[in-house]
Amino acid sequence: MKLNIKVIPGAKKNLFKIEGEMIKIYLTARPIEGKANQALIEFLAGHFKISKLHISIIKGLKSSYKVININGL
Repeated sequence: MKLNIKVIPGAKKNLFKIEGEMIKIYLTARPIEGKANQALIEFLAGHFKISKLHISIIKGLKSSYKVININGL
């Protein structure tokens, strides 16, 4: 499954929100040295209750708009 999401780093708490057709994920991690990307993968793994190995960022490593691939759902 592929998801188009927008990541908002530096939030007060981690949160998964659907606003219209856009999925927004708020993360407490800052976008420094890939920490927000790693936090995103960990957050999604916990949210969907799957291993982190099943989640990959296909597009947008340095952007707030990302395409995520999730295997095993």
